[in-house]
Amino acid sequence: MVTQNYWFPREDYLARVEKVRAQLAAQGLDALVAFMPETVTYLTGFFTRGYTSFQFAIIPVTGDPVLFCRDVEEYYLDATCVFPGRVMWTDSDDRNKVAAAAITRALGPKARIGVEMQAWPLNAARFAGLQAALPEATWTDVSQLVTVMRFIKSPAEIAYQRRAAKAAEAGMAAGIAAAKEGATEREMAADICAAMIRAGSDLPGPGVLSSGERAFHLHGGYSDRVLARGDIVQLETTPNVRHYHARFMRPMKVSVATDADHRIVETLIKIQDEAIAAVGPGVKATVPDRIYREGVLGAGLRETYTNKTFYSVGLLLQPSGGEPLEAEPTSAWSFEPGMTFHSYVLAKGFGMSETIAITETGIERLTNFPRQLFVS
Repeated sequence: MVTQNYWFPREDYLARVEKVRAQLAAQGLDALVAFMPETVTYLTGFFTRGYTSFQFAIIPVTGDPVLFCRDVEEYYLDATCVFPGRVMWTDSDDRNKVAAAAITRALGPKARIGVEMQAWPLNAARFAGLQAALPEATWTDVSQLVTVMRFIKSPAEIAYQRRAAKAAEAGMAAGIAAAKEGATEREMAADICAAMIRAGSDLPGPGVLSSGERAFHLHGGYSDRVLARGDIVQLETTPNVRHYHARFMRPMKVSVATDADHRIVETLIKIQDEAIAAVGPGVKATVPDRIYREGVLGAGLRETYTNKTFYSVGLLLQPSGGEPLEAEPTSAWSFEPGMTFHSYVLAKGFGMSETIAITETGIERLTNFPRQLFVS
């Protein structure tokens, strides 16, 4: 017996598939063959930790979707996928041969296929093999089709992100409590991960965690380094619920902080509050982005500011760290209700960030942890 564990009502998946079908029909395509793991889960519900193996979803313009995956995932198909159609391969199979047969059976040999060319599981060898096995099929890159749909979250999706934000806050509190002289980054990470898991996170994180000289460089991971008096600790907690993400950063000093440290963080908070206050439906991404850049550069906190200031977060499966909607000086998009973003500012080793949702009238802060420099 299999207990069904759908993340959303079946009607939600049907509605998503219908939107895809309408766009496929408008482009004269017969189907989407979706390789991006987030696309597969978003459209069908199917989720397994084994998504790194060869799997995809066939979404035809007419007819039910078909899932293609390894046979050991059958339990998770039954538990999470709202569609019954499936083709499964075994470890002794020629996987490209089974895949080509599945596509031909569902769509015919001369299908006009939309495919996510930017999907990391669709490597060059795999795609070349499918093309050789389906010589009469045509392939069109529709990498952005579902990706753009996912930028706008439903209330149920944002509800998962709110829960993830609570786990992020639990992890941050544990990290601050653990950032003591003589402790190691690894010990900090253990406390952070345990707190986030207990608070509901599906994955432990912790995200960015570094101290000393590495705190001045983004994307540091924890190590065996021992925290020393006066160290900056950079921490970003990155939990998720149903793999919907929320995250944030807070700056820390070990045991002691100078007046100058506090002034830097207070300036960053002021700049970020001004930038986030400028966000709302219809606002161009470049508006708050400019506030960040001009504020930090004008305060003399950095010589250059090259990184993005907002990026979309939602359903993310590793190795994906964010959705491809980012704010930087050349961005041509505007904020819309239902979008959710991680927004961050960095200078002098200190980082401050929030996860926010765009509402009909402004924004909702999903992360709501005290905003200050924490001294352990």
